Amino acid sequence: MTSPLEPSPAGRGSSPIGVFDSGLGGLSVLREIRALLPHESLLYVADSRHAPYGEKPESFVEARTLQACDWLIAQGCKALVIACNTATMHAVQAVRARFPTLPVIGVEPGLKPAAAASHSKVVGVLATASTLKSDKFNRLLTSLQQDSRFVCEAGLGLVPLIEQGDISSPDMRARLQTLLAPMLDAGADTLVLGCTHYPFLTRTIREMVGERLAIVDTGVAIARQLARKLAEFDLAAAPDAAPRDRYVSTRDAAHLRSMAAALLGVDAEAETVVIGTDRPAA
Repeated sequence: MTSPLEPSPAGRGSSPIGVFDSGLGGLSVLREIRALLPHESLLYVADSRHAPYGEKPESFVEARTLQACDWLIAQGCKALVIACNTATMHAVQAVRARFPTLPVIGVEPGLKPAAAASHSKVVGVLATASTLKSDKFNRLLTSLQQDSRFVCEAGLGLVPLIEQGDISSPDMRARLQTLLAPMLDAGADTLVLGCTHYPFLTRTIREMVGERLAIVDTGVAIARQLARKLAEFDLAAAPDAAPRDRYVSTRDAAHLRSMAAALLGVDAEAETVVIGTDRPAA
């Protein structure tokens, strides 16, 4: 049964794609979507008021993700991208159940491509604590452990630093050194970035480890899956469409705008919005 929030099918090709993250990490996914689908309009929601999700209870993450997706659909979005590993792990099934006639794209750590690419068959995984504890992640991990060894580390404290725009300070480098050392010591030659915030650390990681680790980021795969689903649902924008992007935050629009400029090189207007049970800022 279609949710009453879903827009009518007529004319949805020109409607925006909703991209949701707990904060700024989803900008790494939005970057790949924009590169692959230049004619699509994008509506980005950063739930920075509640970031990070990685240390929140599963019930909170599910409820909050549903509220954000309800809001995006109310804005007329034709498809949803849950650009947050933690939200995908805990809420993507609930979102798909609520909006069964719309494309809903989630993200998950690229364990399979990393295992296939690794020569040493030792793969490092950097993800949030919540993702590493999730049943979905551990089922996937178990299915691959016969042929590969995975050294998993929870990136505690990384997301708040990235949310502040810190991707290469001495503090960030010290934290990364602590997290990467067990992987390198175990012989890992491949690193999975299991949080959409972490691709913004790629340059710093590369400066620290050189070519010792091949880095797997699933942003490109997410953009390709979105393109396939838009075609399947006959929702793709016209080739001559003029895209209009919109950036919103549940906490600080000025910060989102500055971070979009710093991380993506985009000078975009941003606004603060109230979603779900939040109250307007005093």
